[in-house]
Amino acid sequence: MAEAAKLNREAAGNAGESNSGTGLGQVVKNFADWFLGLFTRLRQFFHDVRTEMRQVNWPSRQDVISTTIVVVVTVAFFGIYFFITDSVFLRLYEYVHKHLTF
Repeated sequence: MAEAAKLNREAAGNAGESNSGTGLGQVVKNFADWFLGLFTRLRQFFHDVRTEMRQVNWPSRQDVISTTIVVVVTVAFFGIYFFITDSVFLRLYEYVHKHLTF
C-alpha cells in the first residue's frame, strides 16, 4: 500500500515536470502521445461495444412480426380516426362560417 502511494506521488511530480516544456519537441511529443492513445481508445471502445452487444437480449422473429403488425394496425386506425375527425370539424367550420358570416 505504501509503495502504491509512493508511486502516485512520483507520477504526480513527474507530470508537473513534463508539462513545463513549451517547445516544439514537447508539442510533437504530446501530439504523438495523443495520436497513439487514440488507437488504444478506439480499440477499447470497439471491445466494449462487442461485449455489450453479446449481452443484448434480441427478440425472436415471431416477436418482431407480431409487434410490427400491432404498430401498423394502430397507425392505420388512428390515421382513419383523425381523417374522419378532421373532415367532421372542417364541415362544421364551413357550415358555421357560411351561415354566421356578416
